[in-house]
Amino acid sequence: MDKPRIGVFICHCGTNIAGKVNIEEVKKFAAGLPDVVFATDYKFMCSDPGQELVGKAIREHNLNRVVVAACSPLMHESTFRKVCMLSGINQYLFQMANIREQCSWVTEDPELATSKAKAILSGAVSKARYLEPLNIKEVPINPNILVIGGGIAGIQAALECAEAGNKVVLVEKTPSIGGHMAQFDKTFPTLDCSACILTPKMTSVGQHNNIELMTYSEVKEISGYVGNFKVKIMQKAKYVDHDKCTGCGICMTKCPYKAPNEFEEGLATRKAIYTPFPQAVPNKPVIDKETCVYFKTGKCRACEKFCEPKAIRFDDTDKEVEVNVGAIIVATGYELFDTRAIPQLGYKKYDNVLTGLEFERINNAAGPTAGKILLKDGSEPRSVAILHCIGSRDKNYHEYCSRVCCMYALKYAHLIKEKTEADVFNCYIDMRCFGKGYEEFYHRLTDEGVDFIRGKATTVLNYQDAKTLYPEMVEGIGLTDSEEDRKKLLVRVEDTLLKKSMWMPVDMVILCNAMESRRDAKDISRLLNISIGKDGFFLEKHPKLAPVSTATDGVFLAGACQGPKDIPDTVAQASAAAAAAISLVQRNKVVIESATASINEELCSGCKMCNDICPFTAITYDETKKKSIVNDALCKGCGTCASTCPSSAITANHFTDRQIYAEIEGLLNL
Repeated sequence: MDKPRIGVFICHCGTNIAGKVNIEEVKKFAAGLPDVVFATDYKFMCSDPGQELVGKAIREHNLNRVVVAACSPLMHESTFRKVCMLSGINQYLFQMANIREQCSWVTEDPELATSKAKAILSGAVSKARYLEPLNIKEVPINPNILVIGGGIAGIQAALECAEAGNKVVLVEKTPSIGGHMAQFDKTFPTLDCSACILTPKMTSVGQHNNIELMTYSEVKEISGYVGNFKVKIMQKAKYVDHDKCTGCGICMTKCPYKAPNEFEEGLATRKAIYTPFPQAVPNKPVIDKETCVYFKTGKCRACEKFCEPKAIRFDDTDKEVEVNVGAIIVATGYELFDTRAIPQLGYKKYDNVLTGLEFERINNAAGPTAGKILLKDGSEPRSVAILHCIGSRDKNYHEYCSRVCCMYALKYAHLIKEKTEADVFNCYIDMRCFGKGYEEFYHRLTDEGVDFIRGKATTVLNYQDAKTLYPEMVEGIGLTDSEEDRKKLLVRVEDTLLKKSMWMPVDMVILCNAMESRRDAKDISRLLNISIGKDGFFLEKHPKLAPVSTATDGVFLAGACQGPKDIPDTVAQASAAAAAAISLVQRNKVVIESATASINEELCSGCKMCNDICPFTAITYDETKKKSIVNDALCKGCGTCASTCPSSAITANHFTDRQIYAEIEGLLNL
């Protein structure tokens, strides 16, 4: 190894570092460290002039090691590695010292901050002496792209990728694509018909030559690495041959058995053989095995008798399909908070207490009431309370804001006013109308006569329970035992502007329940080796600089699986994820991290401890050699295996024992 010639470059980061750290003092300290032949500082080292300064110094001073004291390696390690490569030295002969996040941002006292910056820099220089060049590794990329989830995010991402010329495999859990957006009536703030803007995209997906649509299917296993993923997909038995089926629907007409309709939120029924909704894609039915009487008793088969194309297949079975892809887009969407978790709001206890999605279906012309806003008894409501933030902005459930609730509450208020003569009350904590045209829509509602009550509703009771618990209150607000009053729901809300608590008698209550992560999010995170945040949603690589990427290279996020968002933001993120995936697979090959683990087979005892502990499943066991082997393409260089190996057979390249001990000595040797 050549004698180290180390160059040290200290960044001011504007005042982020220089505001707390005495840069001049640190520079003088760095210049006096052993093997440091050049030391300088610059206001913004990551800028073009800063990078040019580094490159020029490498050439002029014949540097063979570079240390940059600046921000987190996550931010700019790749930037300075590239500068080193362009200047003629191996990129792994670069070391970054984090004196921003680990020093200036967390240390108030300037003297302590300066002293700490010196220690961090000393450690980095000490480690740099023992850095070794590593070879750059490249792997070929499969040009196909997998999209998991067929809601609007998955649809948009799939179409973008397919239009770019890539083959797309779109996997959807249910019998049709469309997701929650297919259930909506209107979209805020423009009040476009949801089906009118979604259905053409659904049809495009179903007809696109570059999209292989796999509905009623689930991803069961993912192996491989960026550019070369192997995916096992379980196609659930449909019991209908979709290649033969013409979608005529006579089988559904003749089926005598019914079940609750999931698409209608249980407000209507469907047949045992069904398509989820009229515009479904594919518009061909499946048989619900749990409901079908034939699977229970061996009798019926009415659908088979009347099917002219002979498409019914009662002997159909689940099938496992394996596909190879280069990139994966996760667009699994969200679920809605189960309002039964707050029993005091009366959901499923009292008639006419609805969730937001149930109201969407009631208001929809294709819904169970043909778009008429009706109470359970078939009459029209004369007063409606819309309760915001059910399950969100609440430390007992979800602390985060679900972002869409205020706007869909306003949309409901408008639709109720448009279709009925009812008084509408919006009980809110704060109005959060953040998007384009949203604030204007809010003001439109105030002009339409909607009442806004600033306060969170705490209790919903029917007339009988209210009379039993609070007889004086019922009398005080003028309710009697008339037939009309006995149908009333009473909502308790604290008006924080008037500073008083009140009870409101209404005919219907709509609960604006929170968006939350899907129940299977943890299973998907394990399949893909991606992280989940404390809110339950998938965690992006960086919230600002890499909002669609994940910690697993080649896996991207789109839509509400990453966090609550409305349709425009979902579509925008889906397009961004598609662009990232396309950019990856069209490179033909990808450079993978060389700072990976390696195993000395002479020392390996074959105990397999590293196989079990590796979080990226990068280590396998060779039965012939009786030794463990590292897949460099999967390894992320986390070092877990190296610290676990009882035989010291594993070396974490770029983080060897010698390098780490040297860094520790440098930190302490002040």
